[in-house]
Amino acid sequence: MSAAAPPSPDVGTPPADPHKRKAIRRAIGAGSIGNFVEQFDYGLYGYMAPIMAPAFFPESDRTVAVLGTYAIIAVACLFRPLGGTLVGRWGDRVGRRKTLLWTIVAMGVATAAIGLLPTYQQIGVAAPILLLLIRVVQGAVSGGEYVGAVAFIVEWAEPDRRAYYTSYASNSCFVGTLAGAGTAALTSWVFEGEALDTYGWRLPFLLAVPLTLAGMWLRRHIEETPEFVRATEEGTNVVKSPVREALRSQWRPILVFCGISIMLAILSYTWVTFYPQYLTGTLGMPRWMGLASNAISIAVLIPALPLAGILSDRIGRKPMLITGALASIVLVPLAFHVGEGGTFGTAVASQLIYIVPEFFLTGIVTVCVAELFATRTRFSAGAIAYNSSFSIFMGITPFVATLLVSTFGTIYAVWAYLAVAALLALVVVSAFMTETYRSQLGADKFAR
Repeated sequence: MSAAAPPSPDVGTPPADPHKRKAIRRAIGAGSIGNFVEQFDYGLYGYMAPIMAPAFFPESDRTVAVLGTYAIIAVACLFRPLGGTLVGRWGDRVGRRKTLLWTIVAMGVATAAIGLLPTYQQIGVAAPILLLLIRVVQGAVSGGEYVGAVAFIVEWAEPDRRAYYTSYASNSCFVGTLAGAGTAALTSWVFEGEALDTYGWRLPFLLAVPLTLAGMWLRRHIEETPEFVRATEEGTNVVKSPVREALRSQWRPILVFCGISIMLAILSYTWVTFYPQYLTGTLGMPRWMGLASNAISIAVLIPALPLAGILSDRIGRKPMLITGALASIVLVPLAFHVGEGGTFGTAVASQLIYIVPEFFLTGIVTVCVAELFATRTRFSAGAIAYNSSFSIFMGITPFVATLLVSTFGTIYAVWAYLAVAALLALVVVSAFMTETYRSQLGADKFAR
């Protein structure tokens, strides 16, 4: 495979007409709403885990209970590859729009169901089993949601603005996480003691119902992507078994994406789920400080991501990814060192340092999950790649990070875990990745 390929000279497009611009904005909204719901749930679950833990596990060992609650996320994420493969197959066969319409319904119902579950004290071991089953269903559906939403946006976008537009898909994830954090903080403030432990933690999960209804409305009122329609009409998108075709013809970009995205999964989910708990549980900060400092750093990153998209649309994907990997190795230990100051100010400062590699990586990995693959198998190949790497490491990272700190007694063990993934990404991007910015979506980027 080639290490790099220059952008095609004929893919630039003139500015879209107002009708196209409006359609793109609607596509961004319709694609992003599902990511928001998914990450709202994930962020809420991650922040609420220490509070939820006694409801689903014996209270005799608090650490074991929290680890068990995190472990459920990790186990559920193991089902994302299977679910993503099935959802991806439907997306490539029946279309992006129809598939994304029912995925948001399934995710919303599963999230709301968590708020209605009985406790360990009421039904014993069946309580964590039911929680696990719900998370498995949700994880399976979510395995195709993000990839499908990104494909939907990319296939609507102009070739020279794809990273910019998909930055809003990335932002929807952070906004969802921020909403989850804010909701968790507000819930912890409104409800105290027994009220929070018994029923207060349940109420935020029920917010998934109105969010799901909004998502259904948005996705019902948007057309199928022009790229999917074009490929289908030309016959280039007619694949009887898109999953088999993806594994046969797209295995190279699948492996490349895996090598890149593991780094981002560890980087992001150490930050948004583990680090606030570390600040409060290990460094002894008040819970509101851990949540608030994390929320501030997310709020700073959100307006920066479209700028990262614009930059990548100008200079390419590979320079951004290489810079982000190097920043992960160099800046994350500095961030951890600053955070050990133990004050609210140092907590904020540490996370502002931490988001520098996030700036270079988040939106770029997002757009690559669509650009690396040909239209005929984009949903299936993207789902296989994303869920074989990002989703699995997204799920296990809070658990692994907690275990590493408990075992080695230092948060720098978590940095070592990230550094290994960053070194892998540097090798993959430098030696094996084909440049994809401004490339034609329908083409195979990895000619054999």
